[in-house]
Amino acid sequence: MIERLLIKNHLSFAECDIEFKKGLVVFSGPSGAGKSVLMQGLLSLFGYGEVHADVIEAIVGQNLGLEAFGFEEEEPNVFKFLRAKNARYFINTQAVSKKGMVELSRTFINYLSMKDNSEFENNRLLGLLDGVCASKEPAHTDNVSKFETLFNEYKNVKEELDRIEAEEKKIEDLKEFARFEIAKIDEVSPKIGEDEELVSFKKSLSKKEKIEQAMQKASTVFELEGSVIEVLNLIEADSSFFDACMNELRLVFEKQNETLEALEEIDVESLLDRIEKIAQLKKRYGSIEEALEHKQKRQEELARYENIAFEKAQLEKTVAKYESSVTEQSRKISQVRQKYLPLLEERLNDYLAQLYMPTLHLRLEEGTLCELGFDVLHVNLGKVDLKKISSGEYNRVRLAFLATHNEFLLSKGGVLILDEIDANLSGKESMSVANVLKTLSTKYQIFAISHQPQLSSVANQHFLVTKDASHASHVVPLQNEERIVELARMVSGENVSEEAIVFAKSLLESANL
Repeated sequence: MIERLLIKNHLSFAECDIEFKKGLVVFSGPSGAGKSVLMQGLLSLFGYGEVHADVIEAIVGQNLGLEAFGFEEEEPNVFKFLRAKNARYFINTQAVSKKGMVELSRTFINYLSMKDNSEFENNRLLGLLDGVCASKEPAHTDNVSKFETLFNEYKNVKEELDRIEAEEKKIEDLKEFARFEIAKIDEVSPKIGEDEELVSFKKSLSKKEKIEQAMQKASTVFELEGSVIEVLNLIEADSSFFDACMNELRLVFEKQNETLEALEEIDVESLLDRIEKIAQLKKRYGSIEEALEHKQKRQEELARYENIAFEKAQLEKTVAKYESSVTEQSRKISQVRQKYLPLLEERLNDYLAQLYMPTLHLRLEEGTLCELGFDVLHVNLGKVDLKKISSGEYNRVRLAFLATHNEFLLSKGGVLILDEIDANLSGKESMSVANVLKTLSTKYQIFAISHQPQLSSVANQHFLVTKDASHASHVVPLQNEERIVELARMVSGENVSEEAIVFAKSLLESANL
């Protein structure tokens, strides 16, 4: 259970620090006072929706099996959100992602929103039915999990076969295109580094005439070599440095002459044409390396196209094997579901009877195979479509499903958070909802927002949410006379009548019997 909640700077709440008891906790107050804002703050701590507060902290006094999620269990466990430079979630001082917080909180928190109509989606309904099955046959959970893994493997192989069959229809076009691209690259046959070498040659060609003229002028230095040596000898200077320089210069000139001779043999037009072809390849593929990689890829594709018939035959065998296994396992799961469907129907109708609702009927039909199997679970409320019943009736059906869900899927207890579950109901119907929640609260801690006195009267804790003149929200626990006044206000409005006071007292007396 949540023992304490601390919130700072959350929308209309500057700060609130609330301690909770076990059982049913109800929040009431005028419309717009901040009840839903307060619940949104609590939910956001556990990853449901955006956090608007600077600080939210909840102390949870129960063993949550945190080790399975990589966290140390403490007594009590502390969940915290802090907004400093970055928004961060913590569990017992260990940082956790929002996604991780949601995954963990789902093991002990169930939330039913007025705006959430997902309870009757097939995956949710089958999840509930599977929970009922697992309560009688524990291996069912593992079987459903293994089937989902098997189906996903089958789905991947089937998608690969579908892709190959689609390719097969246009295989000749694909083969022709692959050959075309390979031929285009082979036509150029580029070598890695060739583009840089060609550019270097091109630069040398552009300077060839200037280099030749300059070298011709500079070669006269060799004619004066003897004169320089004679001068050095006459002045008795060491001429070895000059000899070394002249030898180095001769080597440079010889190397350059070889280059010029090689340039003489180059076909300029061919060189420029080659440069252009290489440039076109680079423009298309990015670089010579990428062009060669693309060629390799196309060659591999071509080889695969040539062998596609064999690959397809192998995949067809694999798909057939998977289909057989998936169908067999799905049938087994369906048999277990069908076996315990009456038990789910019975439990739902037990709750519906308490809520003054007609009998509900469930039936399993075979639908399209998916990770849940072939089964589609249909819900009929008498002869009326669920989509056509009133909002009050709809909420009571949802409550029956919620109660059944928590009976089978949160059997170890936990926290239920409800948003105006008793809205648009008569006094008798509201009391039926209150009685069901009161029964559930012996096992679960329930947080509920209510505008009805019936639910508030049976609460183990009753909080009043109000707004002051500055539009700041406040929440306070109600005791004795304060609680009577609030129940009376819920009956008669802001001008509390004596009759409303009497009725409020009778509700509290009945709740305490």
